[in-house]
Amino acid sequence: MERIVEQTLLYDFYGELLTEHQKHIYEAVVFDDMSYSEIAEEQGISRQGVFDLIKRCDNILKGYEDKLHLVERFLSDRQKAAKIRELAGKLDEAQENELVGAIISLAEDIAADH
Repeated sequence: MERIVEQTLLYDFYGELLTEHQKHIYEAVVFDDMSYSEIAEEQGISRQGVFDLIKRCDNILKGYEDKLHLVERFLSDRQKAAKIRELAGKLDEAQENELVGAIISLAEDIAADH
């Protein structure tokens, strides 16, 4: 997964578990595309301090994902939903029973994951 996409997904799912200070700096780097130097100057800390905080936040967010797997489940559900849309788009009378069975099976997989 691309780094920025991964950071964004992890933050979307677990960002509220960071402190306000961590959230502010992490958002500035990931969402506002500010440099470490700009943030360091704005916050009155060193560039290394910003780097360390971002690294720490990344590790915290990845740790939550390692334990809870919410992003993994979300991505899996998205794939299953896309497959359902694809199968439903192919539905015609000649194949109806086979495709309906596949759609029901995928829907049951999604429901079982929750």
